Amino acid sequence: MFNKILLLFFLGLSSFTFSQNIIVKDKESNEPLEAVTLTSENGKIYSITNTKGQADISDFVGKNTIIIQSLGYETVVMSYNQLELASFQLSLSPSLLKMDEIVVSANRFKQHSVDIPAKITPISKKEIALQNPQTAADLLTISGKVFMQKSQQGGGSPMIRGFATNRLLYAIDGIRMNTAIFRGGNIQNVISLDAFATEKVEVLFGPSSVMYGSDAIGGVMSFQTLTPHFSLDEKTVVSGSAVTRYSSANNEKTGHFDVNVGWKKWASVTSISSNDFGDLRMGSHGPKEYLRPFYVQQQNGVDVVVTNDNPLVQKPTAYSQINLMQKVRYQLNEKWDFHYGFHFSETSSYSRYDRHIRYTNAGLPRYGEFYYGPQKWIMNNLNITHQSKSKLFDEMSLRLAHQFFEESRVSRNINNPNREIRTEKVNAYSLNADFTKATNAKNKIFYGFEYVLNDVNSTGINENIVAETSVVGPARYPQATWQSIGFYLNDQYKISEKTLLQAGLRYNQFILKADFDTTFYPFPFTGANLNDGSLTGSAGIVFRPTEKWVISSNVATAFRSPNVDDVGKVFDSEPGSVVIPNPNLEAEYAYNVDLNVAKLFGKNVKVDVSTYYTLLDNALVRRDFTLNGASEIVYDGELSQVQAIQNAASANVYGIQAGVEVKMPSGFRFSTDLNFQKGEEELDNGDKSPSRHAAPFFGVSRVGYANSKLDLEVNLQFSDEVVYEDLAEEEKGKTEIYAIDSNGNPYSPSWYTLNLKSMYKLNENFTLTAGLENITDQRYRPYSSGIVAPGKNFILALRAKF
Repeated sequence: MFNKILLLFFLGLSSFTFSQNIIVKDKESNEPLEAVTLTSENGKIYSITNTKGQADISDFVGKNTIIIQSLGYETVVMSYNQLELASFQLSLSPSLLKMDEIVVSANRFKQHSVDIPAKITPISKKEIALQNPQTAADLLTISGKVFMQKSQQGGGSPMIRGFATNRLLYAIDGIRMNTAIFRGGNIQNVISLDAFATEKVEVLFGPSSVMYGSDAIGGVMSFQTLTPHFSLDEKTVVSGSAVTRYSSANNEKTGHFDVNVGWKKWASVTSISSNDFGDLRMGSHGPKEYLRPFYVQQQNGVDVVVTNDNPLVQKPTAYSQINLMQKVRYQLNEKWDFHYGFHFSETSSYSRYDRHIRYTNAGLPRYGEFYYGPQKWIMNNLNITHQSKSKLFDEMSLRLAHQFFEESRVSRNINNPNREIRTEKVNAYSLNADFTKATNAKNKIFYGFEYVLNDVNSTGINENIVAETSVVGPARYPQATWQSIGFYLNDQYKISEKTLLQAGLRYNQFILKADFDTTFYPFPFTGANLNDGSLTGSAGIVFRPTEKWVISSNVATAFRSPNVDDVGKVFDSEPGSVVIPNPNLEAEYAYNVDLNVAKLFGKNVKVDVSTYYTLLDNALVRRDFTLNGASEIVYDGELSQVQAIQNAASANVYGIQAGVEVKMPSGFRFSTDLNFQKGEEELDNGDKSPSRHAAPFFGVSRVGYANSKLDLEVNLQFSDEVVYEDLAEEEKGKTEIYAIDSNGNPYSPSWYTLNLKSMYKLNENFTLTAGLENITDQRYRPYSSGIVAPGKNFILALRAKF
């Protein structure tokens, strides 16, 4: 009896202390692969490789099916015994032709992309390294499916499937970034994120309110930042990288450093990035209207119009930025995992360039100053995940977060001593509790709860720069709070090995309270109180007739609740008009259907096509309004038409996204992405206007080559023109940002750029990245943008790994 107890004791001890590690490498370069995902067939067991390509697979002992995946590599399926026979060493072959990837954005938990009816496009860390984007806004364009608008160099406002700004949602490590002052006009918050600290990006297309609540109408951009990695034994593991980069078009000087320190149960990752961008130079060949012949400079207290020594240089567009990130991870045991993350981002002040090229009727600059003050973003978040075999859930994720946002606008008319400063600060608190439960082998349920609170503080100061005095001025927003409370349920049912159904519902209550200051404007109200609810849903199907076919369709609704910007903003949208508050608003709703088809032809060609149609009803739009019965008021010394945001329109958008990928012999590859969208929105008089945020036909084609040391790519980016008749009505008045056609009307010309990207591995520790963008030096301004894109641009970066 004693011998049996002793034997059981040692067997238990050995099982408790047993640990088996696997090493995964790139088959061509033999480099360790980070962030490779190993999952069991039912998805309940998973592990991820660290920076040294290592992962603990102790939980997979005896499993017959282990799925090994990494974005940009062939998927491998092996048993534990097969891995053991291979001495737990595995090499993955690079591949563009993936039908299935691990994604997290759809249901907030790791899933296979073929189990999701909506279209999702991931951007991998390897792609980010090759393309070497200057900002997180530029990073999104790597997908070839996101159109980027820029009003100034320090900015970037994505357009996805005909929607933009506050009808798209940003998520960082699962935390909602959208705040109650995200506006319908172009927003720049994406630049607060650090491309160097980004591990992966997923763009989820179409309505996603069931999972993400308000604003997720056109899509969701989910950013996953660097994850701390543990040591797989008792030794401390230290790894990291350092990058320095220069680009010629804006005299960029960038430095980055990150380090991961891992122990058995504790891990930490620290990331620091610093960017300094000079004034941006445009290309030599293009519309003369885009040139910058002069600019305003203050000399001895007087605004002077100065001749620009080089009209290709856009003055003023320079700015700088710093990003810090600190993450700490603690794994209590195989069931409990704790992540704490701290993010800090701050820009310098940066000019809003599209305002600097706005002129008076006399042809002189309208503004002596117009710039944004430092844009600040701070986030603290705690993420707790728990694996369980309880009746309620198999896996739980609890996210607690606090974010702080600060932004300001500073403007002054030319040769006017009065400077207006408007500052907004938002404290955003959120709680997300997400759960998943497999009720049987065919059915899995996702459910959860979300609470969001935004506290908005807005102030105004009017300065006299001659007398050096300042007084309190009108604020841009009322003092306000915005709350969102949501519950969702999503069910996935696998009818057969070939067919999967998914359906979900979400109920969301939104509460807004605003207090208006009538000191400066005689509003006929002193407050606004909204308390309303929205019910949204989705239903989709995924059909895989063979391993080389995936057909999916999704029907979904989404909503956007009125926020503080909608209800309470006071600002001049353009000369001669002023937007005032409207406390009587309701949510707007979107209704969408899409169809997605992906097909592999042999082993070398992949084609995917997505079509969609979205109807936006009860849309929140800017329309003529009255204030105390008056349709015009004097604002900023000018008689202006009164306008307000109202539920006064409907809109629709439809389009097609198509992609082709070809894997060619000897390491060569080819791919192309094409995007066509068309949108219409209802005007105040009932007429139809092209949608402002439906980008013109655009895309990118790439030819690449890779071997063990070199990754080389030539790509062609292009966009169609938007003729005057196809411009949105509100765009036709922005003559300063468009070229002029033969009839004297504004329009957006077509454009293309030819670009070369390369990445060469000097040795095990150093990699050189070089690029030549816009080789033919085209002068172009992407549709609706205020700033002209970079001309010929040489980029050189050196990365060191340790």
